[in-house]
Amino acid sequence: MRKFIVQIIIMTCTLTVQAQNERRLLTMEEAVLNKDIKVQDIGFKWDLGGAVYTYSLDKKEHYIDARTGKEMGKPTAKTKRGKKDNFKAFSRDCEVWYTDKDSVEHQITSFNQKGIVCGEVVSRNEFGIENGIFVSPDRSRIAFYKKDESRVTLFPLLDITSRTGTLQEIRYPMNGMESEIITLGVYDIGKDTTVWMDVTDFDDERYLTNITWGPASDRIYIQVLDRTQKNMHLNVYDAASGKCLGTLFTEHDDRYVEPQFPLTFLPDDHDRFIYQTNVRDGYWNLYLGNVKGGEPKRIVKTDADIELVDVKGNYLYYYSFEVSPAERHLFRVNIRSGKAQRLTRESGWHTCQISPDGSFFIDTWSELNTPMVVNIIQTDGKKSKEIYRAKDPTAELNFCPIELGTIKSADGRYDNHYRLIRPIDFDPSKKYPVILYVYGGPHSQLVNNSFHAYLRTWEMYMAQHGYVVFVMDNRGTQYHGAEYEKAIHKQCGQVEMEDQMEGMRWLMSHDWVDKDRIGVHGWSYGGFMTISLMVNYPDVFKVGVAGGPVIDWKWYEVMYGERYMETEKTNPKGFEKTSLIPRAKDLKGKLLICQGAIDKTVVWEHSLSFVDACIKAGVQLDYFPYPTHEHNVRGQERVHLMQKVTDYFNEKL
Repeated sequence: MRKFIVQIIIMTCTLTVQAQNERRLLTMEEAVLNKDIKVQDIGFKWDLGGAVYTYSLDKKEHYIDARTGKEMGKPTAKTKRGKKDNFKAFSRDCEVWYTDKDSVEHQITSFNQKGIVCGEVVSRNEFGIENGIFVSPDRSRIAFYKKDESRVTLFPLLDITSRTGTLQEIRYPMNGMESEIITLGVYDIGKDTTVWMDVTDFDDERYLTNITWGPASDRIYIQVLDRTQKNMHLNVYDAASGKCLGTLFTEHDDRYVEPQFPLTFLPDDHDRFIYQTNVRDGYWNLYLGNVKGGEPKRIVKTDADIELVDVKGNYLYYYSFEVSPAERHLFRVNIRSGKAQRLTRESGWHTCQISPDGSFFIDTWSELNTPMVVNIIQTDGKKSKEIYRAKDPTAELNFCPIELGTIKSADGRYDNHYRLIRPIDFDPSKKYPVILYVYGGPHSQLVNNSFHAYLRTWEMYMAQHGYVVFVMDNRGTQYHGAEYEKAIHKQCGQVEMEDQMEGMRWLMSHDWVDKDRIGVHGWSYGGFMTISLMVNYPDVFKVGVAGGPVIDWKWYEVMYGERYMETEKTNPKGFEKTSLIPRAKDLKGKLLICQGAIDKTVVWEHSLSFVDACIKAGVQLDYFPYPTHEHNVRGQERVHLMQKVTDYFNEKL
C-alpha cells in the first residue's frame, strides 16, 4: 500500500534564562547560528484512502482515525516489504550514469571533453531548472541535459589552501558574451541507444526549460526560450526518434517571459495538463492545456499570483496571495466548473500537504504573534482538528515587539509590506539610530505574516542593542503581480530605491529617529542596493555594509542579467544609469564591502573594480574578503562576518 509521508520540522528554543527582570540579550552566535535550537520531527503517514494517519511527537506514537478524529489502537498488521530496488540515474565527472535495480552501474555518456557537461543543472539554475536528469515515468528512458560551455569565457578564482596558491577557472557566461549551448538527449535503456531532441527554434543559445515527460513515457515536452527571453515555444518531441511533433502554443512579452514550472498532467486525463505563467493575464496563474494544441484556458479567475500545490481528481489545489501578498492561503478549484474555494481561514502563512485521495490536508501555519500550529482538515471544510501548537520559543527572551505594516510604493499603486523593530526599552522621547536591511531583487520576499514576520534573528540582536531596524519589500519582488515584478526591467535598482526611500521618509517623519545616524546593509542584490542608496542619497545614509555586491550588470551572468537588464547593445542608457563605477566619486559615508573571494555568482571583478574606482576618485572605503568562501559566508565563519558587520555599525554609526 502506498504511503504519504510528510516531515514537518518544529523549531523550539531551549534557552534558559533567569527571572523576568533579569532576562539576557541574544549573543551574536545565537543571533546568527541559533546554536540553542532544538529540532523535533512530526512524521505523518496516510493510508491510500486517507482514513488513518499517525504522527509522532517527542517520540510518542499516536494513531488517529481521520474520519472521527479519535485516538485508535496501534495497527497490528505487518507491512510487507518487497525486494529493494536500487534504480537511480545520476551524474559523475560530467557524464551520465544509472544504477539498475540490482545495483549494477552503467555509463550512458562518455564525451570526456573539456567544456562538455552532461546530466547536470544548466542555465545556472534559472527558469526553474533544478535537475539535469529526467527519468521517464515507466523508467524505460532517461532524458538528460548536455551543456556545451566550451565557448564560454573562463574566470579565475584563487584557491589559497594549496601550498603555493592555485587558480581554479570557472566558466562564467557574462552579459552580452558567448553563452552555453544546451541539448537534450534521451537514452533508451532497453536498446542502449541515445537520441537527441531536434530543437531548431531560435538560435543555438536558446534555453531548454522545464523538461516534462508525457505520462506514457513516449513524449517529452520542452519550454524552449530564446536568448532574449522574450519568446517561448512549448514543443512536444517523440522520445524514440527525437523528432519535433509540433508547437502547442507560444508566449511573448516585450519585457521578458520567465518559464518556472514543468507541466502537470491531470491524473485521469493524460491529454490535458496544467501550465503556469504570468504573461497572459498579468499574474501567475494556472491554465489548462491540451496535447493536441490550442491556446491554454485560464482556470482560476482571480487577479492575484497563485502557485500550484497538487491535483486530486477534479480539483486543483493552489496557494493564492489574493487575501494579501504577505499571506499565503490554500484554495482549490473545480476544473470542470471553475468554482474556487478557500480552504485555510486563519490569517498568516500556510504550508499544506494534500492526502492521496484529496479528502484531507495537513495545514502548518503561523502568523506574526502565533508560532507554528498544525491542523488536519477535511477538504470539504466539515471537520478540523488541531494536532500541534508550538510554544513561543522567544517567550523567555528579551525580544522587542515586531510591527508589521504597509507603505505605498513611490508610484502610489501598491502597498509595500514592512517589518519594524524598535529598540529594547523604547522611549519615544529619545532618538535612535536606524539600520535599513535591504535585498529588493526578483524572486524575493523579506516580509510576510508568518511568525515574527520572517525575521532574521540578527535584526533582533541589533534592536536589543539600541537600533531601530527596518525591512521593506519593494517593486521588483514577488507576489504582487507581473507589473509590480517587472517594473525593474532595463533599470535595476531605480524603482527599488524609489520605494525604499518612501519607507525611509515615513520612518524619518517620527521624532524618535535620529536622521543623522541612518545605516543600510544588504547582500548580493542587497549589496548592489546598499551602495546604490549610499551614492544616490548620501545625505540620508551615513554608514553601509555591502556583501557580495553587483557593481555593473555587464559583469553579471547572461541568464539573470539579460532578463532584467538586456545587454549594453540594446540598453546602453540602462547600463550607464545603473553602473556604480562612475558613482564611486559620490560616496560620502562610511562603506564596508565584504566579499567571498571564490564567489562564483557575483565574481570578484565587481567589488574590486569598485575599490579601484574609489582609489582613482580619492574616496576612502573599507574592504574585508573571506578567502575561502563563495557567494555566501556560511558555517562558523558567518559569526565572524556578522560580528564584523555589527562592529562596523557600532563604530561608524
